[in-house]
Amino acid sequence: METHDWLAERFDEHRTHLRAVAYRILGSISDADDAVQEAWLRLARSDSSQVENLGGWLTTVVARVSLNMLQSRRTRREDPAGSHLPEEIAGSAESAGPEHQAVLADSVGLALLVVLDMLTPAERLAFVLHDMFAMPFDEIAPIVERSPAATRQLASRARRRVQGADTAPDADLTRRREVVQAFLAASRNGDLGALVAVLDPEVVVRADEAVIRTGAEPEIRGVDAVTAMFLGRARAARLALINGVTGAVWSVGGRPRVVFTFTLTGGKITAIDLLGDPGTLGQLDLVTLPG
Repeated sequence: METHDWLAERFDEHRTHLRAVAYRILGSISDADDAVQEAWLRLARSDSSQVENLGGWLTTVVARVSLNMLQSRRTRREDPAGSHLPEEIAGSAESAGPEHQAVLADSVGLALLVVLDMLTPAERLAFVLHDMFAMPFDEIAPIVERSPAATRQLASRARRRVQGADTAPDADLTRRREVVQAFLAASRNGDLGALVAVLDPEVVVRADEAVIRTGAEPEIRGVDAVTAMFLGRARAARLALINGVTGAVWSVGGRPRVVFTFTLTGGKITAIDLLGDPGTLGQLDLVTLPG
């Protein structure tokens, strides 16, 4: 019991750091807690006397567990790539406990979390571990099962996408609203040129399982397919704040049926996620806006 308590105390010394790593990789406090708990279970089952650098060992375990969780999330049909919302969107921070709020306060901004969610799992992990936590590429490489040089390229690609995204708060609040508003207007008016102007050539539209059940495709890619999907439509969709982030909502009888969330990179819409799950919608703070 004394050995167990000693190990638990040492683990607790690293818990805050581990939760920060897991949260930045996963974008979810609950998932981060699961990853940290799994790291503790693995430590408890291991011969810790053989571990020279406990902090590094635990960080590697949490990173591997988080990578597996990301990959599992991306391969489930009901949770298409990029449709997972950062926890600041998916839940109200006001209802969270003080420990939860502390992690959010110590973490990256909402806009950056949304951009990170558009990276592949390996890109996201390489970027987070190297750029945010200064882990060397030769230590990250075994986690993503690539060479150090290939891992460096993963982080480089991720960095370019992050640097090209609208992650500043002012851009997120002002430019995002202008772009989303222009998208809705072009869609309603059937203005092909205006619609193409706000869409990235590789734009993707993804639907959750609830929206898929209404007849939507799980995923549509490319500006031609996306313009065909929205041109002359979205007349009932309204500009809205979704937990403080500009998006759109389609309501019937005053009840939200589908929420549209947007990802912007370089002033263009790179992804639109359609959310219709009642459980998810019930957690959102939705405010319909004029326009």
